[in-house]
Amino acid sequence: MAEAIPIGADHAGFQLKERLVKELASLGYSPIDVGTHSDESVDYPDFAHRVAERVETGENTRGVLLCGTGLGMSYAANRHPGVRAAVAWTPEIAHLAREHNDANVLVLPARFLDEEQGVTILREMQIEHPAAKMVVEVAKTQEEAVGDGTTTAVVIAGELLKQAEDLLEQNIHPTVLAKGYRLAEAEAQR
Repeated sequence: MAEAIPIGADHAGFQLKERLVKELASLGYSPIDVGTHSDESVDYPDFAHRVAERVETGENTRGVLLCGTGLGMSYAANRHPGVRAAVAWTPEIAHLAREHNDANVLVLPARFLDEEQGVTILREMQIEHPAAKMVVEVAKTQEEAVGDGTTTAVVIAGELLKQAEDLLEQNIHPTVLAKGYRLAEAEAQR
């Protein structure tokens, strides 16, 4: 089943949202369009809260918001526990927000982007989750530690991935996850 991603915008982000809904579908996601559905003036918090509530409750793991500057949407979305909404105006900002800050809601400043820029930035949502990267790095470290023990490294990686998935379901940040790995490594060395 395709990952569902809620997407919402106010009147300033409506046109770009329409394009990004299509792009999400073409990338294999199941977009959930929470509105607005026209370019008539609306209140941005209504749409920010619709997306943020879905991420906060774990119904969806990430979302997309658009407004004129991106600022209003990010302020409203970040009021929700567990939501880390990041305004991104370049692909690099989006990439760093996802990779280093575990952003789970992408906010685009629609008045300052054309469609092509918006699509390029949206695609940065697909980068590997930081916890998944940590699992691979720890597995590689363990493989080096056991020498030719590829089987041992694969088992350890599988165990770490399961732990990572469990913690992510509980919305625990990857830095907490990294501390857990260090404790597990210390325990294994005893």
